[in-house]
Amino acid sequence: MRRLQHPSTNPDDPDSRSTAPGGNVPAELTRFVGREDELTALDGLLEESRLVTVVGAAGVGKTRCVSRVAALLEKRYCDGVWLAELSAVHDPGLLEHAVVEALGLTDHTGRAPRAVLVDHLRERRALLVLDGFEHLVDGCADLVRELLGRAPGLRVLAAGRRPLLVDGEVTFPLAPLCDEDAVELFWGRARAVRPDREPTAGDRAAALELCHRLDGIPLALELAAGRLRALSVDQVLLRLDDRFRLLTGGSRGAPHHHRALRTAIGWSHELCTPEQRLLWARLSVFAGQFDLEAAEYICGGAGLPADSVLDVLEALLAQSVVERADGVAGTRYRLLESVREYGAEWLAAAGDTRRMRRRHRDWFLGLATWCELDWFSPRQAEVAARVDSELPNLRRAMECSMESPDEVHLAHHLAGSLWFYWAGCGRLSEGRYWLEHVLEEPTPYDSSRLKVLWVLGYVAVLQGDAVGAVSALQECREQAERSGDATAMAYAVHRTGCLAVVTDDPERAEVLLRDALGRYREIGELNSNVVMAQVELAMAVAFQGDLAAAADICEEVRELCEDHGERWALAYALYVLAYAALRRGLPERARRMLGECLSIGRTFDDLLVTALSLELLALVTAVEGDAGEAAVLQGAAERIWPSVGPPLFGSVHFGRPRMECEEQVRRELGDAAYEAGLRAGRRLDRAAAVERALGGGGGEARGQRDTSGAEGGGAAGGTRRPAASRMTGRGGPERW
Repeated sequence: MRRLQHPSTNPDDPDSRSTAPGGNVPAELTRFVGREDELTALDGLLEESRLVTVVGAAGVGKTRCVSRVAALLEKRYCDGVWLAELSAVHDPGLLEHAVVEALGLTDHTGRAPRAVLVDHLRERRALLVLDGFEHLVDGCADLVRELLGRAPGLRVLAAGRRPLLVDGEVTFPLAPLCDEDAVELFWGRARAVRPDREPTAGDRAAALELCHRLDGIPLALELAAGRLRALSVDQVLLRLDDRFRLLTGGSRGAPHHHRALRTAIGWSHELCTPEQRLLWARLSVFAGQFDLEAAEYICGGAGLPADSVLDVLEALLAQSVVERADGVAGTRYRLLESVREYGAEWLAAAGDTRRMRRRHRDWFLGLATWCELDWFSPRQAEVAARVDSELPNLRRAMECSMESPDEVHLAHHLAGSLWFYWAGCGRLSEGRYWLEHVLEEPTPYDSSRLKVLWVLGYVAVLQGDAVGAVSALQECREQAERSGDATAMAYAVHRTGCLAVVTDDPERAEVLLRDALGRYREIGELNSNVVMAQVELAMAVAFQGDLAAAADICEEVRELCEDHGERWALAYALYVLAYAALRRGLPERARRMLGECLSIGRTFDDLLVTALSLELLALVTAVEGDAGEAAVLQGAAERIWPSVGPPLFGSVHFGRPRMECEEQVRRELGDAAYEAGLRAGRRLDRAAAVERALGGGGGEARGQRDTSGAEGGGAAGGTRRPAASRMTGRGGPERW
């Protein structure tokens, strides 16, 4: 049989991984052991079949096996190998959102996630790995069936406890490790616990017997190896042998490897102290990863003081019950799914599941509230990363709140508080799902429900759904007026003004936005929404021809953002200032500002500001004398717009820079060369387009240079005013 050997794509070789196509398969934290024949067989099956499902018992190593295959085959798929971990997704309605997320897609439109997936994969050659789907098997099978039917270059490698039962599926049962590999795995993990100890001949004989007892189940072997910190191999074997005898009476109908894993988990559980068992059970309420602070708050309490959680958690880490996972959000932890399920059974047996789920919900309700407040600060990027990492737990918290009619208002609070994440971090589609979902339950029109309505209206505006936006915002305004909720009214007026901006009614937009800003002043509101209202007012003013007043407003916005460390709204202010600079004959200054816009858009995964900035940068590039590069940038923007909504909102005003650029470039290059430039730009993915734009592209000719040396063009010594002073659009020094 041919071995799966690709030296150039060895996942253990960092040089080869750095040159692989796109994908998200994580690096292996521990050495992969054995399974050469299985890897080779799976390689062959994926060449012959478009859907291969690896099935097997919990703990048998399905995840590691498919991840290894995926890493080995990265260079075979020019559009990447993508892993979607589904074990933490409990709501079937979020399945497609999870796959969109795994593929790294950002879509601001109102399209269904499945349509986004189909459009993205239709002409791509990619491998999609679906892991842990068994609790979502019906929805997963339906999704896979459609994706394979409409994306001929796609292959799917799935891993679960049962097959998908989709036509064309090839099922690959994954057996436990052979004796040789099982012993190698056991000693490899044992060395991590006791690196100073060399096994004796007696240890090796006992280890072989242990591997027989545990039926070669990798998870069971790792749990057993974790015990060598306190026990000898003989002691481990003796205790495990006793436990097997105890369990022989009740589960004869189950396959032996199921009993072996449950035996190993249960035996590990028995060897835990009461505090360790308690923490294990309570940790089962988390979805996916968690951090120490959350574990201390949620799991601390009767029988387990919060200040002892760290020590107990460290003990569970040493026993391989808990895994550590370091990433951009810091040090985090997780339970493997089989271990989590075992803990959940004990939590249920203790009658404590509901209480712990509420504590979990309360913690993440508080986290969402804190993140909303902290969004308007220098920690915006950290907040975005934190919410990204906690999204599975936030989903579970919303699900928990929806289970009781008396607590639905908490789901409203959660969904509304995350407005900054839905709108600012490329999560419009999932945000709309939750906002509409929580509104399905009839509840009084309290402040939390009204907030969901205006956030839904805002999301609909950004998705280009004017009808949906008007419906939500009108309902919010009517109910806010009846209840006297001044805050909800201000936001509803604001977002109605925002809708007017993007639908080419700048006069009405100006009236509404000035009204909203006045209301914000009256209630003392100042956050990123208020700043965006100022930017949108500047746009409305600019669209009416007063670029000087628009620039004046945005200069103050920039100062306000600098004072508070706000970056997301700043990008939109810089977009307006860049346009004003270009009109005043300062293209180099405009380029610097647009470069900052693109960097900010990349940080927050904001497609709208990215697309707008590329469009304006194309005009800047044309003005500087590089018509060919301008066409490429326009093509790159064209590729992004379908994931944003109607190109340039279908707006005459937003579309003016594109129209001017196209006219100039066609005139200079001719139609054929212009179209060729567009095609070249459309071939660039978003990351490549932004890198090219930030690097100055391929152009050599540049027009006039700004020699003032002032970043952003502010005149030295300009008088600063309070944040709200230019909401009227009157007065102020001329800075452009």
